[in-house]
Amino acid sequence: MIVRPPLHWLRMLFVWRGSILPAITPQLIIITILAVVATMLHGSILSWKVPLNFVPFSLIGLTLAIFLGFRNSTSYARFWEARTLWGVFLVESRHLAAQALSLTQDRAQTRVLVLRLCAFAYALKHQLRGSDARADLALFLPPVEVQQISEARFPGAMAMLLVQRWVGEQCQQGRIAAPVVPVFEQALARLGSALGGCERIASTPIPFTYSVILHRSIYIYCFLLPFGLLDSIGTMTPVIVCFVAYTFFALEALGAELEHPFGMEANDLALDAMVYGIESSVLEMLGEAPLVKAPQVRDFVLH
Repeated sequence: MIVRPPLHWLRMLFVWRGSILPAITPQLIIITILAVVATMLHGSILSWKVPLNFVPFSLIGLTLAIFLGFRNSTSYARFWEARTLWGVFLVESRHLAAQALSLTQDRAQTRVLVLRLCAFAYALKHQLRGSDARADLALFLPPVEVQQISEARFPGAMAMLLVQRWVGEQCQQGRIAAPVVPVFEQALARLGSALGGCERIASTPIPFTYSVILHRSIYIYCFLLPFGLLDSIGTMTPVIVCFVAYTFFALEALGAELEHPFGMEANDLALDAMVYGIESSVLEMLGEAPLVKAPQVRDFVLH
């Protein structure tokens, strides 16, 4: 995800990175060329004048707009739910670290919990992205635990199990009084619920048929549009067709990108920054600096 300050309205017109335009440029070029050719041939194909006007396109365009709105609303709802769940990880990690510092006297054991919370955040990030977590986990955990998490089918759940074991061990050894154990259990339950929510979003995309229907309809609409506008607007047809195609293609591509919020695209969640925020927040309670280098903040640039 690109994190940026507000931009001037004029500069926003020329933003390239993060604007979805690079992904749809080939389609726009093809549609524009088709519109230019249709205009030059006066809407004829092999001496046959295509009998179309703007009326059916007005009706179909309204339907497509409603369908695109539904698709993008659903995709954004998934994106925002994912962001909310990662907010839960931050809040509950801070809560667990603060409770451990307040309710236990052994600072060394508390540091073990904090490091396991950091490992949990990094393990889940890599699980959702399908990447290898070993390098990050090695900064927080001993080799045996790193291997245990890395070889698990669900690394996030395995890392959270280490946090739960810490609570059980402290209770058994008398470092945590039994009456306050439910405080830790409630926080762990909320972490587990958020973990399950992230796994649900990652493993359950929007039904494929929605994407197929929308994709086909948009392309057929844009390919036929030059023939429907030519008699009404003449030589301006390629310009209007390009603009309409940009709107439809961009909304379709944006919906597909937001549907998978844990990826590496420009408009996906900034997981690197959020995981680093969890790590730096809980380690700060111990008076320690983060062990992972701060992620580079990417901004919009004009190129």
